[in-house]
Amino acid sequence: MTVISRDKKWWKEAVVYQIYPASFCDSNGDGVGDLPGITSKLDYIASLGVDVIWICPMYDSPQVDMGYDISNYEDIYAPYGTLQDMETLIKETHARGMKMMLDLVINHTSDQHAWFKESRSSKENPKRDWYIWKPARYSETGERLPPNNWRSNFGVGSAWEWDETTQEYYLHLFATEQPDLNWENPETRDAIYQSSMEFWLKRGVDGFRVDTVNMYSKPQDYPDAPVVDPNTFAQPAGMIYCNGPRMHEFLGEMNDILAKYGAITVGELPNTPDTGKVLQYVSAEAKQLDMVFQFDITELGLGTTHRFETVPHNYTLPQFKGAIDAVQKLIRGTDAWITVFFENHDQPRSVSRLANDSVENRVASAKLLAVLQACLSGTQYVYQGQEIGCVNVPKEGYPPENYLDIDSSLFYKMMVERHGDNKEEIEKAFTAIQHLARDHSRVPIAWNGNAKFGGFSEAAENAGKEVKEPWMKTHPFSGEINVASQLTDKDSVLSFWKDAIKFRKENANITVYADYRTLRENDQNVYTFVKENANGVATAFVVLNFSTEPQSYASPSNEELGLSRSQDAKLAQVLSTHGGKSVGGALAPLEGKVYFVNP
Repeated sequence: MTVISRDKKWWKEAVVYQIYPASFCDSNGDGVGDLPGITSKLDYIASLGVDVIWICPMYDSPQVDMGYDISNYEDIYAPYGTLQDMETLIKETHARGMKMMLDLVINHTSDQHAWFKESRSSKENPKRDWYIWKPARYSETGERLPPNNWRSNFGVGSAWEWDETTQEYYLHLFATEQPDLNWENPETRDAIYQSSMEFWLKRGVDGFRVDTVNMYSKPQDYPDAPVVDPNTFAQPAGMIYCNGPRMHEFLGEMNDILAKYGAITVGELPNTPDTGKVLQYVSAEAKQLDMVFQFDITELGLGTTHRFETVPHNYTLPQFKGAIDAVQKLIRGTDAWITVFFENHDQPRSVSRLANDSVENRVASAKLLAVLQACLSGTQYVYQGQEIGCVNVPKEGYPPENYLDIDSSLFYKMMVERHGDNKEEIEKAFTAIQHLARDHSRVPIAWNGNAKFGGFSEAAENAGKEVKEPWMKTHPFSGEINVASQLTDKDSVLSFWKDAIKFRKENANITVYADYRTLRENDQNVYTFVKENANGVATAFVVLNFSTEPQSYASPSNEELGLSRSQDAKLAQVLSTHGGKSVGGALAPLEGKVYFVNP
């Protein structure tokens, strides 16, 4: 039997809308999204039912990793605007009753940050120990080798870079230009807290999405990772450098600062399959993080040695159910909290990844996923464009050179170098990228299909300004999938998302707080689950057809609903992707229904 005596908090019931600044809205026509562009769309965002806006890094940066390589925490990347523009955005967000969350990127900085420039200038510099430097190893033949065999998260190269000036290696778990900070140094930690956190909290920011939240404490012996990819020297090492020995000490320090401002936090928590370890981060009693992102769902079907070394839809519906269950069970009988998300800036579009993005099925797919997300327990996150049913760019008309993300471009380059003229292998690599690349979530938003470049720079165009082509090529479907065409269409994906968010909020006791339990786990086509109360009795029954063929389903039994045999349960349909057009017991292709259970 479950126990639901959860503290109700505003942020648990909130809908958080994630914005990728470069791709959201361009106000001045230079082809790059900016802060004034976000401000101009605040009324639209508020109309969705959003409570919190999460802004991806807008800090000053060389943009090697699209702003996750920060050169100055206390300034703004010039094409996005100014510090005054950011303060205006915070003020106008608050004026509409919404709150502001920023990305907190503190595992690493840019190699152009003043701290690192000092650190690499000499071994005697006072900031040398602010980053992680190690001497070389040498093979039996005298070959210089990195300190260990850890692999970078981008490509298949080493996580260590040799510095000629000081004759040592520095650690970079991500790009070469993203050196890892040394959290073992208390002076470094204090500087991080002041520059990246308090600077913004004093300006009214309400919380942070904490990037790579479990990577700050590395095991100090820096052991080699097991060899799982014999083709390369560098090996995946996430299970070694995540969840290190001092992680919770460091997060406790951070929480002491955040608590003074009442700031909310959501941590990015990769490589943590052990539920017990997750609870150490997100248990309310632990006072570390308010909630975390787990990646069971978004990692479905990925390659084992590299995410792209796989084929599209390389998982089954039962596996998808299992991934959702793995996340949802974290709050069953605990004081922890979780998140609900299918998309973010690091993922492809969910309609393409988790459903069917064909022209005839993409609208129904988007609505189906909206129903599922609306009914899962936890705080809901919506990524820009998800609410209009954005899909991946197609293979035709969007060639490999249009993909700009460091992760996908490095992989494709590696495969070309490895396989040369083998067209079959190159095509296989491109197919994987077209399905899984981060680029898909970063294609500029189409605001108006009748305007130039999908209306990405519409305000500048209307003002008579010269409008440049967006920094990423416009989506080939921008004329079909855009905001303007859906605003007044009651059958659009946008209208449905608004209804789903409203439904979720009005029934938070069931949708947000109640426990989740999967039914009929092995069904290959239909996904059914219940939400249940403190006595283990179902209060809602959800049925979703993930196939493109009609399906039948049986009404839930009393046992499935947690009722006695003598009880007579009544099901009342309260939400449907198809407007109630189909009959009970039957599902149209990609149809989803929600019933309240009244025993």
